[in-house]
Amino acid sequence: MDFGGADDILFETRGPAGLVTLNRPSALNAVNHRMVQALARALAAWEADDAVRHVVIRGEGRAFSAGGDILDVYEGGRAGNPPVGFFADEYRLNAAIARFPKPYVALIDGIVMGGGVGVSFHGSHRVMTEKAQFAMPEVGIGFFPDVGGSHLLSRLPGEFGMYLALTGGRIRWGDACGVGLATHTVEAEKLAALLDALCATDNVGAAIASHATDVEGETDDACLHAIAHHFSSDALDDMLDSLALAQDDWLREVYAKILTRSPTSLCVAFRQLRAGAMLSMDECMRMEYRILRRMLAGHDFYEGIRAAIIEKDSAPKWRPAALSEVLPQEIEAYFAPLPEGDLVL
Repeated sequence: MDFGGADDILFETRGPAGLVTLNRPSALNAVNHRMVQALARALAAWEADDAVRHVVIRGEGRAFSAGGDILDVYEGGRAGNPPVGFFADEYRLNAAIARFPKPYVALIDGIVMGGGVGVSFHGSHRVMTEKAQFAMPEVGIGFFPDVGGSHLLSRLPGEFGMYLALTGGRIRWGDACGVGLATHTVEAEKLAALLDALCATDNVGAAIASHATDVEGETDDACLHAIAHHFSSDALDDMLDSLALAQDDWLREVYAKILTRSPTSLCVAFRQLRAGAMLSMDECMRMEYRILRRMLAGHDFYEGIRAAIIEKDSAPKWRPAALSEVLPQEIEAYFAPLPEGDLVL
């Protein structure tokens, strides 16, 4: 079944299931423009096909998807041609997954970050194994938690989403299920049997329940309480002041990690999540597209990729370099309407 993604993404129907396989294992299934466009076409076709009762998406190899193909973004931006069309199509796809009327089951085994989150966690069923690791690490590369992060993270209980957005930290299946990111947890050795079951029945809930296992969260109650307390402020400065005064060694580490992130990205992510809590998914994607356009025209995103991916010196030089140097009007500009006639979602 060919929806135009070449070999990077594969499609087939098995019984009542439309099966999607992210097929770039050597690139940890990083999502590129071809894959986004092909998946969008497949979903449109399967939505109209009564024989397809649900969709299942999985990743080939040891990762579900490590994110978007940021090397392509870097090269395009440095050449003066940032891939705006890729992000516009990606954001449209994220919103389409969120409103997809049939069950959409993501089988998440291995790393899932950034763009990988966008094609999995807006669906109805998010199944994680013990090998899965979830993260939205964008503030560490001078970007922001996009692909619907405004909607997804802002709705997690106990300010856990704000904690994930500002630290970029990774969590495993117990924490993900505990806060509602994952809907189910299944041991990796049972994933093949679960896939067979999903391709043999249209009762998605029963198929998953018969293979699922209960797991405990990895973060203890004391840390969850501390996150809820320290990340609840209505202003980023107040939040960081609260963390700076904490006596707990773990919170000191959290505070130190945040201070290594792009100051601009931290300010944008904080405001983005506070705003996203009051917006629909479609409204969040339009807001994120406005932010995206300004990020692609800025400095920190390309500097972050340089430090993490290109030269790998892990020493980004942010502009501005400190939170105290970030001007409110500069952050306001990220959220402002785009010029008349510009592409909108």
